[in-house]
Amino acid sequence: MARKITGHTRLACLLGSPVEHSISPAMHNEAFEQLGLDCAYLAFDAGVDKMPQVAEGLRAMNVLGFNITMPDKNIMCELCDELSPAARIGGAVNTVLNDNGKFVGYTTDGTGFMMACKDSGFDIIGKKMTLLGAGGAASAILIQAALDGVKEISVFSIHDAFWDRAEKIVETLNAETKCMVTLFDFDDPSVLKSEIAGSDILTNGTSVGMAPNTDGCLITDTSVFHENLMVFDVIYNPKETKLLKLAKECGCRTANGMYMLLYQGAASFKIWTGQDMPVDIIKDKYFK
Repeated sequence: MARKITGHTRLACLLGSPVEHSISPAMHNEAFEQLGLDCAYLAFDAGVDKMPQVAEGLRAMNVLGFNITMPDKNIMCELCDELSPAARIGGAVNTVLNDNGKFVGYTTDGTGFMMACKDSGFDIIGKKMTLLGAGGAASAILIQAALDGVKEISVFSIHDAFWDRAEKIVETLNAETKCMVTLFDFDDPSVLKSEIAGSDILTNGTSVGMAPNTDGCLITDTSVFHENLMVFDVIYNPKETKLLKLAKECGCRTANGMYMLLYQGAASFKIWTGQDMPVDIIKDKYFK
């Protein structure tokens, strides 16, 4: 029997542009149904120019909360009344809780990464990570990993539009956490090799290797891979990137970004409802 919408149904939603491809509505609505929650999740195409009006409309409608995807994550920081530590440091919000009219902004992408690592059987707390990239996904991973207790993180980035922001994030994390974070220019293969040699996990936080450009790979020297290294790629299309294929051939444990997507959604669900998303059911239905 189809789940009924009632006069008490609370709305949660996704804002961004485009949003038609998103798996979030299916995932959250399944979770609401499984737990018997009178809530519904929809996706709305809303760009940056519309975001202030849309946000105020959602506040007036007393929605449960909402997710934000690109290109709206940065402007949402300015529209929230309160920010979580990770959202404040990164200057980006992907989840908003409507707390009796007060918008509290969170970023759950990094939480999704940490939970995906744990799901793969690899606990990175107290360990060293080498992180490739300093864009949105990489920054979220960097911040949450430092906040959660990763011991040391070496970040490699090119001198692009994200460099200055990365410097500020690194400075803040070194001041506010016990994690030792260092930013390196991605221009010296010997430095990269040295940092990976001492790392427990190598994470690609960039889009290099994503379909349709599946031949892309930031690691060209496979001697950097060692048997104790976990290699994580935030990309999930293709499921096995060139980076993961090379790492697996060298005996490394590997994981893609599919469960990072699942667990960032589960973290949002927990923020809104206070309940755990039934991730095993969601995995079986939507992540095979």
